Amino acid sequence: MESRFKVTIVWLILDGKVERALKMLAEHYGTSVPTLKVGLPKGRKRTAAGCYNARTRTIQVLDSDALKNPFVILHEFYHHLRTTVNAKHLGTEKYANQFAKEYIQAFKTATAAVSGND
Repeated sequence: MESRFKVTIVWLILDGKVERALKMLAEHYGTSVPTLKVGLPKGRKRTAAGCYNARTRTIQVLDSDALKNPFVILHEFYHHLRTTVNAKHLGTEKYANQFAKEYIQAFKTATAAVSGND
């Protein structure tokens, strides 16, 4: 069941339904839905594809391409999750990367199984 959820989330992001994916993630983890904004804050390095502002609870992405990038969206959602659910903030980059990779790996495994390339 958890794997199916992860596959659905990645598919929604790839399909451009990011708001729906974020709503489902928030419900799944029992947190608020973060705001989503295209464009990074002023002064932010343009090498970053996204960032999370804990004060405004906003995921900001570099451009419209980043909106369909599951790694970026899931990575930044992890920061939201860790700052809203767990005040100890275990939201290091390592854990955010791992969180995103778990979702993407579930999607890759499922699509490989469907296409017969497992």
